[in-house]
Parts: sequence; C-alpha cells; structure tokens
Amino acid sequence: MTKKILIIDDDARNVFALSAVLKARGYSSISASTAVDGLHLLDTDKDIGIVLVDMMMPEMDGYEMLAQIRAGKKSRLPVAAVTAQVMAGDKERCLQAGADVYLSKPIDVDLLLRMLDDYDVRANVSIKR
Repeated sequence: MTKKILIIDDDARNVFALSAVLKARGYSSISASTAVDGLHLLDTDKDIGIVLVDMMMPEMDGYEMLAQIRAGKKSRLPVAAVTAQVMAGDKERCLQAGADVYLSKPIDVDLLLRMLDDYDVRANVSIKR
C-alpha cells in the first residue's frame, strides 16, 4: 500500500513545488500550512508514512512539532527536517530534536528521492531505523 507524504510548510510555493516533484515521481502527498494542522492530520490520517516539516514556521515551529510527534502515538514515524537554516550546528540541532533526516532548502530532489527510498514510503517500512 502506498503511504502519503505529509508536507508541512507555511510557504505555499514550497508546498506546490514539493508536491509537484513528488507527484511526478508517483508519490502521494498531502499538506498543511501550520504545525497544528499537521499534527491534526497525523492524528486523523492513518496513511501517512513520512513527514517533511519546515523547521521555521510561525506559532509552532518544527522543533516544537517534532517534540510532540516523538512524545505521541506516532513517535516512530520518519520525519525529515526541511529548512533554509544552513549555519554550523543547524543539522545537528534538527537531528537532536528528533528529525531522522535533514534536508536544506532548496531541496536536492535526488537526495529527497533517495531518502524516500531509504524509508520505503511506498511500503511504510523503515530500512534505516
């Protein structure tokens, strides 16, 4: 069964671009423009296999959202931190917060697709965990 990729980003252009790339490669995705809406989707949609979360959003950022995911019933769900933050220590901060993968913007599509293959989103089996 194909699992959905949940994209959480407050910039509609980023969501559009990611969704288009994923759709062209045969992946199914849904999106939320806030972390709160993303958490709601995680609670209500059992077909989500991985989350791509922007780390810098208003109200609730990706770090707080990661803490809630890791403390909740979907604590083992793969989460990729997607961020424009590329300063020294940013990758480590995202991984320490609970992200499985760090993807810097602009996203390297080949790297994204390799990550999705590593986590075998289509079958929802984590190979690297």
